[in-house]
Amino acid sequence: MFTNDRRQEERTRKIWNFKAAIPSGIEPNERLVEFGVGGICNCCPDPANAALINQCGGIPLVIQCLSSPVRNTVNYAIGSLYYLCNASNKEEIMKPEVVDVMRDMPLLKQQV
Repeated sequence: MFTNDRRQEERTRKIWNFKAAIPSGIEPNERLVEFGVGGICNCCPDPANAALINQCGGIPLVIQCLSSPVRNTVNYAIGSLYYLCNASNKEEIMKPEVVDVMRDMPLLKQQV
């Protein structure tokens, strides 16, 4: 979160619906997906938020964002996965197909 006030972080965590913020595979609006996964990327460095995202089943949805044609969405997804990765979900995040997409990231066409 963007504050040093622990009470504010706890209040924000209670009211923000992480399931709604995690982009779904059926969302046709790439802009909404970009903003959703960007919000997740901003929140998941906090271990409590990362745990909530993991509990909500957010990792597979973030992984889906790696195939987005929008470069920012892919960048946010990679950043999110970096912070979400821990001993309990490392196998899910570090699958060869996921790592290959991350490895090939510089090859994506730059958007105008």
